[in-house]
Amino acid sequence: MATIHIRNQPVEIDVEAELREFNWTRPRWTSDKLLAASPFRYDQTPSFFVRLEPYGDYPAGTWSDSGAYDSEWASGGLVKLLSFLRNETYGETEEYLLNAYGYSQDSTDIKLISPRLKVQRARQPLAEAELNGFTADYIYLESRGISAEVQAEAGVLYDAKSRAAVIPWRDANGRLRSVKFRTVYGKLFWYHRGATPIRELVFGIELAKHKTAILCEAEIDAMSWRQAGYAAIAIGGASFSEVQADIIKRSTIEELVIATDNDNAGVKLRKQVEELLTGYVRIRQAYIDAEFKDANEALCKRGVGALQSAFEKSESVGGLKVKIR
Repeated sequence: MATIHIRNQPVEIDVEAELREFNWTRPRWTSDKLLAASPFRYDQTPSFFVRLEPYGDYPAGTWSDSGAYDSEWASGGLVKLLSFLRNETYGETEEYLLNAYGYSQDSTDIKLISPRLKVQRARQPLAEAELNGFTADYIYLESRGISAEVQAEAGVLYDAKSRAAVIPWRDANGRLRSVKFRTVYGKLFWYHRGATPIRELVFGIELAKHKTAILCEAEIDAMSWRQAGYAAIAIGGASFSEVQADIIKRSTIEELVIATDNDNAGVKLRKQVEELLTGYVRIRQAYIDAEFKDANEALCKRGVGALQSAFEKSESVGGLKVKIR
């Protein structure tokens, strides 16, 4: 365990355990470092490292990417790295770590912050005009096996200025709630400032009009399943919230096929979804072949047949489930 300061509070975190939740390319674990290919770009060389233990003025969890495209992503701390790996905002990852580990029990330097009372206002949808200026350019995701038709259905656009795919997130009524930007030259992403947090949304729920739907982590994986002919939704990361569970409960979905990434975080996510939705929908588990990280990699390397095979082999969880409305 190592002490990491989060929101000015010292927290004892198992850095190595958190990092081992995710698949790494060409990893080498030593007593004090993880060396691997960079998770931020398409890299096959071990040009990235994370400190597992503090070193001098550098706390555990600090990292460096020697081949970074952008100075902002050349180095950073544990929260920034995990927010990327978990596909969350920085603040959401802080909340995850605080909930998972709590505050340090031994520290005498804990500062008590007086609560500030404020009126909780319902979050408003974004104006559709926020998508103005972006173009219907589908080349990037077409290179990843997703057709222009599937992208158009999802509302995917392109931001030429930042060289990023633009992926809208909507609520069940089709109102724009958030926008994700994902660079086409690497794996970096960010969300529209001031939008509804992803943990309160389900990607593609406005299109999920069928009784059976695939649930996965990333939007690109959901679109990969759609390419294979299935209704699919995504939760945007490796954790499943009660708000997201409620959105699915209120939908027309009666059978949910869980198809998460092939890593430890994906295994945990499967259990979370089961715990929150058992009794509300019938649940099946679908597993992509172990040689692939996720649905999109399977689609790119093996075609739609790899996903269709995983669906056909999906396994029921538990007995009869009755959807409660």
